[in-house]
Amino acid sequence: MKNKTIAAWLAFLGGPLGLHRFYLHGAGDWLGWLMPLPTLLGAYGVLRMWNLGQDDAMSWLLIPLLGFTVAGCCLTAIVYGLRKPEEWNARFNPGADAQAPAGQTGWATIWAIALSLMFGAAVLMSSIAISFQGYFQSQVEEGRAISQ
Repeated sequence: MKNKTIAAWLAFLGGPLGLHRFYLHGAGDWLGWLMPLPTLLGAYGVLRMWNLGQDDAMSWLLIPLLGFTVAGCCLTAIVYGLRKPEEWNARFNPGADAQAPAGQTGWATIWAIALSLMFGAAVLMSSIAISFQGYFQSQVEEGRAISQ
């Protein structure tokens, strides 16, 4: 039985590493194995920025990968948590009763949804801000170079 609450928390806390995919689809899930790639590239971008400063163009390209991956996993947690019990059990527990407890929504599921919404929105807005700052900063530098 695949529990909706556990899947929502795994998507929220361990989603960028693909833990929710492995929980729901098993260790053979290829998408679960691909999830750490943008996470690690984004973390590398954060390390580059810490070491090389904010002028590093590569870090401006890599950091949003981490943010968008985290935000996408938070969205996945919200989708899992809001799925109707009948739909959850039909998809992930096909032999179980439509109202089986594994698909029910409890307070732990609601907390996973609420925290995913708050954290995911903050990370998404931060990633967009970092992307736009890098773009507009490069445009200002290009404008200064042209005007000289």
